[in-house]
Amino acid sequence: MLGNFQQSQLRIELEAKQSTIRDSLINTKQLEQWIWPQTLSANLPETLSAGLKFTSKLAFLEIEYLVKVADDNCLRLILSNGIDGYQEWCWGDGWMQSRLEGITLLPLELGQTYNLMRLRQHIEMRQNNKE
Repeated sequence: MLGNFQQSQLRIELEAKQSTIRDSLINTKQLEQWIWPQTLSANLPETLSAGLKFTSKLAFLEIEYLVKVADDNCLRLILSNGIDGYQEWCWGDGWMQSRLEGITLLPLELGQTYNLMRLRQHIEMRQNNKE
């Protein structure tokens, strides 16, 4: 793989329950809503689970994922193709964090920040619709 080794760790606080954050990350219909403009593989199951392989595409870039862990407060993904590395999401009531490491030509920290902000916006919209 061409590129540089990069790593990024981000943590934010938000007014959301652990279950809301989990659903936004592991429920594929919700994941597809906030991960836009990326698109995910067709025919994904309703929820991500360990052992599942899928891809995301953004223009000419394709990233392959292998779900290593998908539980109540952690999602760990092995990445290949456009990024060789891994991403880990952890969360609890009122917080979430993401750690991303890999070799790529892409600016990982910029992409990770964008995804975290999109996820936060998605969760806040869901919270507001429940009120």
